[in-house]
Amino acid sequence: QVQLVESGGGLVQAGGSLRLSCAYSGRTFSTYHMGWFRQAPGKERDFVARVSGSGTSTSYADSVKGRFTIFRDKAKNTVDLQMNSLKPEDTAVYYCAASRTYSVRPASYESWGQGIQVTVSS
Repeated sequence: QVQLVESGGGLVQAGGSLRLSCAYSGRTFSTYHMGWFRQAPGKERDFVARVSGSGTSTSYADSVKGRFTIFRDKAKNTVDLQMNSLKPEDTAVYYCAASRTYSVRPASYESWGQGIQVTVSS
């Protein structure tokens, strides 16, 4: 059983920064690849970023590339998402998820956090 808890969301002005953190508990952390997804009202849940179980591979959605960075801390069992140069279109509920498949598809992820709101004002 894997539990994921997100923290760090909130309200920020356009151009600002936020750092989301996902605390992992359960089975061996390195077993799972970790991803961040987001869902805006009335839209599907979209891939944002992922990091491999070893922490050596990462990838990002084109919309956030160069602005967001995903970090995996094996000592703390956390996965953080540093978000810089935020835009109003980044407003969404952000979810942390765990998968045994290194995938960008939400359906591949087995465990999900409860989600956390990020709002970027213009």
